[in-house]
This record gives sequence, structure tokens and C-alpha cells, in this order.
Amino acid sequence: MIWNNWSDFFAMGGYGLYVWGSVTVVFAVLLGEVIELAWRGKAIKAELLLARAARQRGDRKQAR
Repeated sequence: MIWNNWSDFFAMGGYGLYVWGSVTVVFAVLLGEVIELAWRGKAIKAELLLARAARQRGDRKQAR
């Protein structure tokens, strides 16, 4: 498909709303996935730090 100007490109032959709406939804979902992974990574790191601290406290109690 050849477009004469940017307006034709964005209109996508009359299907622009569907095309650009779909593109927007895909990017929103991908952004949400990246944010969720970052939050999950932070939670896992915090949980590992707590587990390590608890294990170290347990090791000290056994050494006494």
C-alpha cells in the first residue's frame, strides 16, 4: 500500500482506528508486563534477603 501523505498513513485505508488501537493495546500490555516483572523481581530480592538474614540469625544461635 502506498500513502500520499501522513494522514493517509494514519487512516490506514479506513481501518486506522482498529490498527492503531491494536498497536496501543499491545504496547500497553507489554509495558504492564515489564512493570510487573520489575515489581516481582524486587519482591523476590527482598524475600531472599529476609531468608538470608533469618538463616544467619539461626546459625549464630546454634554457635552459642
